[in-house]
Amino acid sequence: MARNPIQFQAGLSLSAFLKDYGTEDQCWEAVRSARWPDGFACPHCGCRRHSFYEARRLFRCADCKTQTSVRSGTIFHASKLPLTTWFIGIFCLTQTKNSTAALELMRTLGVQYNTAWLLKQKLCQVMVVPQGVV
Repeated sequence: MARNPIQFQAGLSLSAFLKDYGTEDQCWEAVRSARWPDGFACPHCGCRRHSFYEARRLFRCADCKTQTSVRSGTIFHASKLPLTTWFIGIFCLTQTKNSTAALELMRTLGVQYNTAWLLKQKLCQVMVVPQGVV
């Protein structure tokens, strides 16, 4: 029987994933570079001049004085979970052939069931391709 090339495409191993996203700093940098690939731009006024408050990891716009974190306006917004937990949840949901149950996520991530269920719902919602987009 011939092998299906889709099934055997290169994936990301757990060890490679942890090497790239194993710490909170690595996850924070990944979100920052995905959100602002050309450097910070204020979401309110579009200004590129800013200061960075290291202790709380906030960007402060030089024009409108708005403070912005990398989490604001994303699925991570208002979440108390560390970014590493979110990233491991993303890894678990995207690397399985079939759906991952919230109970399995709960055990893997070490969180309460309701937290795992909400995390899964949010991630599944953002993975849906909108109608008409191919």
